[in-house]
Amino acid sequence: MVKPLLVALLALALFSGAASAAQIGLGAYGGINVPVLNDLSKQGTDFGIRVPIKLGDLFSVEGFYSQSSLGDVDQAFGGSSYTRDGGDLKAFGANALLTVGEGFRVFPFAGVGSYRLTRSGSEDVSDMGFQFGLGLGFLPDPAVERLSIDIRGEVDMMVTDQTSQKFAKATAGVSYLFFGD
Repeated sequence: MVKPLLVALLALALFSGAASAAQIGLGAYGGINVPVLNDLSKQGTDFGIRVPIKLGDLFSVEGFYSQSSLGDVDQAFGGSSYTRDGGDLKAFGANALLTVGEGFRVFPFAGVGSYRLTRSGSEDVSDMGFQFGLGLGFLPDPAVERLSIDIRGEVDMMVTDQTSQKFAKATAGVSYLFFGD
């Protein structure tokens, strides 16, 4: 689990060091997280940070940290009703982005990370996961190319034993490139 993540982070560091025109930034985002084919949780909130590294006009990589608070579920068992904790999902990793466009950008992305799902009354689940999706980016002021706003639709898949848990996310965020050309 840790080896693929370490290899991805090492590759991220090597690519960013090799690219003399790299721009490094910081971004924050928030949105919703919806469990897919999962009756143990309901829709919840999602927020996090991203560290974009722009390696050229088309290619970027970004480290990310994500935290979701999933909604509780009411269940009936043996004539009694009880509430099950929806859980918290935390993840960190790296994504690769292919960006097309100037002022209005479209970018498919995919990545790998380390995921941890915690629920009260259940054993914690920690394992590798994958993230992929599509984003749309906007420059609010073309004169300030370092500031961008984006919206994304993404799917997170956390590998668990013989299966996986999937989550669909819709997020909006803002990023600013601090360092580089």
